[in-house]
Amino acid sequence: MNGLFIINKKAGCTSRDVVNDISRMFHDKKVGHTGTLDPLASGVLLICIGRATKLVDYLTFKDKEYIAEVELGTQTDTLDKDGNIIKEEIVDLTDDEIIYGIKNMKGTYMQEVPKYSACKINGKKLYEYARENIDIKLPKREVTIYDISLVSDIVRKNNKINFKIKCLVSKGTYIRSLINDLASSLNTIGIMNDLIRTKQGKYKIEDAKYIDEISENDLISAYDIIDDIKKIIVDDTLKKDILNGKIIKNIYDEDKVLFVTNDKKVLAIYKTYQKDADYLKPDIMLGGI
Repeated sequence: MNGLFIINKKAGCTSRDVVNDISRMFHDKKVGHTGTLDPLASGVLLICIGRATKLVDYLTFKDKEYIAEVELGTQTDTLDKDGNIIKEEIVDLTDDEIIYGIKNMKGTYMQEVPKYSACKINGKKLYEYARENIDIKLPKREVTIYDISLVSDIVRKNNKINFKIKCLVSKGTYIRSLINDLASSLNTIGIMNDLIRTKQGKYKIEDAKYIDEISENDLISAYDIIDDIKKIIVDDTLKKDILNGKIIKNIYDEDKVLFVTNDKKVLAIYKTYQKDADYLKPDIMLGGI
């Protein structure tokens, strides 16, 4: 079995839990997800199985869309509602100020990775340092917020302000950090109360199924997964060269090409050879899945 499942992850379980469940269900150890969802989060989780796990990085780089619930006036150590409360304060902001702040988050900036995250420093995950009370300089990553907007009423209760935002973001964006940065830009504090991933790449939450609903019939083939790279149908001679990982002449005028057979089996993704741009070299070998 080789391909992709679009899972609608329920809140309360980890992304690793879903991977393990898929592995047990289909008796295959080669299973991987394409972008962690926090335990409190729900929504689209793409799961690759078999030789399609070689496409994990390809899918991880796809843009992601989320709907998140924001609470202004609370700060926790994890930047979400599951953490320990560090600080609380009264928030006095107008709707216009909040909407202006949300709009201003659109763009590219250097985002600090949360200390409670799986990002590794010196081979150790940040949350492991945090749990051991070891201070470490948190890394920053360049992220892009392509679009962000208010998608709910702004509710004021118990000196706190709650609302929902919808955002389309680049790979590596932490929505918890985005909310923390939004709150900071409004001269206050804030946390994430809820998160739903509504889209990753071309796959929408409407396409997703809960893990107890899926079957082998829901598996998406590698041919259908890869739709943004030019497909080249090979003859027998070229097929042999591709399967052997041979560097070939770039007669296609493309930086990347996907070599496939007549019956829609995917052989490999090739990319421009850095040593000689007139040639293509193997990027991801898929072996005819």
